[in-house]
Amino acid sequence: MTNPLLELEGLPPFSRIKPAHVEPAIDQLLRISREKTETLLKSAAPFTWASIIAPLERLDDRLGRAWSPVNHMNSVVNSDELRQAYNACLPKLSEYATEMGQNERLFNAYKAVAEGNEKLDTAQRKLLKNALRDFHLSGVDLAQEKKVRFKEISQQLSKLGSQFEENLLDATNAWSKLITDAQELAGLPESALGLARQTAEARGEQQGWMLTLEFPSYLPVMTYADNRELRRELYWAFSTRASDQGPHAGQWDNSETIEHILRLRHEQAQLLGFDNYAERSLAKKMAESSEQVMNFLEDLTSRSHLQARAELDELRSFAAEQYQADQIEAWDIAYYSEKLRQQRYDITQEELKPYFPENRVLQGMFAVVNRLYGIEISETEGVDSWHPDVRFFEIRDRLGALRGQFYLDLYARPKKRGGAWMDGCIDRMSGDDCEQIPVAFLTCNFSPPVGNKPALFTHDEVETLFHEFGHGLHHLLTRVDYPGVAGINGVAWDAVELPSQFMENWCWEREALDLISGHFESGEPIPEPLYRKMKAAKNFQSGMQMVRQLEFSLFDFRIHREYDPMHGGRVYEILNQVREQVAVVTPPDFNRFAQGFSHIFAGGYAAGYFSYKWAEVLSADAFSLFEEKGIFDPDTGASFLHNILEQGGSKDAMELFITFRGRKPKIDALLQHSGIAA
Repeated sequence: MTNPLLELEGLPPFSRIKPAHVEPAIDQLLRISREKTETLLKSAAPFTWASIIAPLERLDDRLGRAWSPVNHMNSVVNSDELRQAYNACLPKLSEYATEMGQNERLFNAYKAVAEGNEKLDTAQRKLLKNALRDFHLSGVDLAQEKKVRFKEISQQLSKLGSQFEENLLDATNAWSKLITDAQELAGLPESALGLARQTAEARGEQQGWMLTLEFPSYLPVMTYADNRELRRELYWAFSTRASDQGPHAGQWDNSETIEHILRLRHEQAQLLGFDNYAERSLAKKMAESSEQVMNFLEDLTSRSHLQARAELDELRSFAAEQYQADQIEAWDIAYYSEKLRQQRYDITQEELKPYFPENRVLQGMFAVVNRLYGIEISETEGVDSWHPDVRFFEIRDRLGALRGQFYLDLYARPKKRGGAWMDGCIDRMSGDDCEQIPVAFLTCNFSPPVGNKPALFTHDEVETLFHEFGHGLHHLLTRVDYPGVAGINGVAWDAVELPSQFMENWCWEREALDLISGHFESGEPIPEPLYRKMKAAKNFQSGMQMVRQLEFSLFDFRIHREYDPMHGGRVYEILNQVREQVAVVTPPDFNRFAQGFSHIFAGGYAAGYFSYKWAEVLSADAFSLFEEKGIFDPDTGASFLHNILEQGGSKDAMELFITFRGRKPKIDALLQHSGIAA
């Protein structure tokens, strides 16, 4: 049997990849990597970049090329068979990574190249610096018994992260509600009703409307449904997913998984000599200390809390006066907020959707980056993918040279992980006998086309798309030739959100909106009165939004910083303390937010969720230069391209920012953009 995961030329052959291929391919590639690493280490010294580092980069890339499509398919077309194959490989990959990270001969080889007299460029030196740091973070300095324990913990954490994500996916997919009485759905916009009807039909129901916990179904109910009991039911189901509460209480409960993850992270951090996992996390970030992070978050809290409190008081008064709602609960916030927004600004997200049909948004987004960076983006038909909805695009520069390619998977569906993300499929690599173009996965969970209409996006969804596209550009436009520091690789984690949050700004500028919007029937741009309302409503409840993100960030950082093996994770004890300090909306006792917080328990954001706010300071300050010079100023665009996007992880993030902006970042632009007084 030929194995498509071992045919590593060009793009992954998705339609031919079966679960049965996964483990044999990974086993073979791991064996080859171990054998070739041993052969390289036995070669005669002195070690050079060409004799050891470049061949090892090739080995890592080959393994990554095989695992990347498997990892991606497990997220977007999950099945029991694929899940089993995926989980069988996780401990093997973890064991291999730790084994390489703890290999003292390999460490000494990297050290010899770093300390040698060979003429190396800046990116090569940064890669070596990162690699030596990562050897220490993998336990290369530990005594043998501690190395063994470190490896055991790494394997367990790999399994637990996957288990957390699977529990959340299964709990999300398990809940649905068929409604046959239209009165129960009063208030829902036509687009949401159309999607619910389409979902019911797809699931074999001859009549009625099917609601699910996928975001395009859940959010309109919470925002528009007049039926308070229906809102409460969906909130209850959504906020208790994968927990000991809710409609599937205990069935996919992540509670023990969370405790286990926190305990193992703490133990591993202490093995490396850190006091706690928060300090271990900062080893790869711009932030210099846990005190600096806490001070940053608490400073933002002090600047935004009073405003958030005033916004909630205003909402309560409005609900009482206009709707005789004497008490508003968590499942009422979005509903009454939307009513207040409509009254104050005479605008709804729903009103904007006809102006954001999928193809207009995409072509407009491509036109925006063409004006900024001089790149051309075009769609390629007939590329093999994992689902019929997936589209494929390529990026070329002013000279017509191919710079990168990306897959775009926009719509929510069953068996697909929630949220939106960018991930690398292929890294850029260039050398004497190799020229590898970067390829990315861009994934969202938007409403699909309903009936004979195109997919229509909310403005929030447009922002999300621009955000992920910003990550994609960072990966795809790199000019760095070495995978370890090309694109987003090697970038400090609290700076990795800079290009993504930066891109969101163009969603609010008239000159850019004229490119990305046009009524799906008439093609007319957003009318000026509607645009003015949209801009006026931009920072509606920005204080409440700010403290919500700060709640997540402080909770994440504190549970990792304050972990004590004698007392366990104290997850809800700490979360309640954070809420008392920061939150203005207190969720009900049954809310189990932590059990669904996949960013920190199954993603890369453990003790790093603060990175969103940290990078928002960078992105707002970077965009302020465009505000000064013009949002499509070609020189400023070229500077951002050359000093940020093309550099990848080849230099320290702060150094790159200062080169672009001419100074260190200031917080003022973030506060101004958020509508919060400095």
